[in-house]
Amino acid sequence: MNWKLLLLAVVGLSSCNAQTKSKMSDPYAMATIPAAEAGQEVAVLASGCFWGTEFYLQKVPGVIATTCGYTGGFVKNPSYREVCTKRTGHYEAVHVVFDPAQVSFEELARVFFETHDPTQRDGQGPDIGPQYRSAVFFQNEAQRETAQQLKDLLIQKGYDVATEILPAAEFYSAENYHQDYYDNKGGTPYCHAPRKLF
Repeated sequence: MNWKLLLLAVVGLSSCNAQTKSKMSDPYAMATIPAAEAGQEVAVLASGCFWGTEFYLQKVPGVIATTCGYTGGFVKNPSYREVCTKRTGHYEAVHVVFDPAQVSFEELARVFFETHDPTQRDGQGPDIGPQYRSAVFFQNEAQRETAQQLKDLLIQKGYDVATEILPAAEFYSAENYHQDYYDNKGGTPYCHAPRKLF
């Protein structure tokens, strides 16, 4: 056997594996979170699996950018695998950059409430666990008041609303493969569906 050829083959195989691994790891890199520019605002909303939450919010006119990620927990820079252990305290959430001249926070919050079941506790649809809780992470007092008013309105209508209204916490982007999930994979959310509540 020619040892030089064998050595070249092994080196080539190692190089190929490294390239393949690198390409496969790209989807697992954390996405970049777009910053709000002058005149833009941010909303952070959690309503179960962030794929479905993002699917509906990103279709609202006036929404500039959406990022799936994790918030409300106590572990820094969590991965999806860590969040799925249910031991990091995080919620799956969507960071939304929007133009308030085109869409108000109230309109976004109404879409949020009407595209999931805000009465379900510790999960959403078949997805059960603390990471799938329903919550509004308000960025300012105006957002808190608006979210509370909408929640109170639903309670007055007879809904036992489980949605939490919490102050903004550190938001960490999820891996790239979670972003624009349904647009990239096709199909529609399995645990989110629009329905009239207000």
